[in-house]
Amino acid sequence: MSLKVYVDRISQPARAVLIFCKVNGIEFEEIKVDLAKQEHRLPEYKAINPFEQVPSIADGDFKLFESHAILSYLACASPGVADHWYPSDLQKRAKVNSVLDWHHSSLRRGGVGIVINTILGPALGMPTSPEAAAEAEKVLTSSLSKIESVWLNESGDFLLGNKDPSIADIILVCEIMQFELLHENDRIRVLTPFKKVLKWVEDTRIATNPHFEEVHKTLFALKSFFHKLPVEENHEHASSIKAMFDMDIATEL
Repeated sequence: MSLKVYVDRISQPARAVLIFCKVNGIEFEEIKVDLAKQEHRLPEYKAINPFEQVPSIADGDFKLFESHAILSYLACASPGVADHWYPSDLQKRAKVNSVLDWHHSSLRRGGVGIVINTILGPALGMPTSPEAAAEAEKVLTSSLSKIESVWLNESGDFLLGNKDPSIADIILVCEIMQFELLHENDRIRVLTPFKKVLKWVEDTRIATNPHFEEVHKTLFALKSFFHKLPVEENHEHASSIKAMFDMDIATEL
């Protein structure tokens, strides 16, 4: 098996790559890069990804990082992947690329900010501020609104009016799933106004099951950890969990 996929399932883009491979029957070896153990900083992993982030792949001698690039490469290089994932039509493909470009500067920026400033920071003793949380929520709310008004504004269950998901659907939905870590009242406040987004998330989950649920088990386990353990017990594990969420180093921004 020549394709190796380097991930930690706590990373939302890593989960997207895993789900895509599983849904499309791509044979691969999953290699865990344990962020809590700082394995992303080991010399052997830096030889795969010099930026010390997950996910990465090695397809024989070919090494690649950045989740958007990985997904588009696998969609093109793997036999049997349906065209709807990354259309061969250049204009349709360009539309998918436009969503991917938008993702990092908007939805991901707001999502990472609100998760850090409302749940992770307070739980792990990281510096946060109400102002930073409010600003992140503003960016996130604007991003969710844009998904509804721009990317989901045509007929069809998925982004760009498509009747089947693309790689853009799976990467954005995995980003939104990270909000499961939020306190329930925060998650409801942020997401409930966006009915089309919630339906689209559910449609994507259904379209990619059972792999979607299986790959997200790690996220739900962490959610349980944060919301059930006493604060002092959270702090006992702070160093290892903080490493998993060292957003500047361990996972893509």
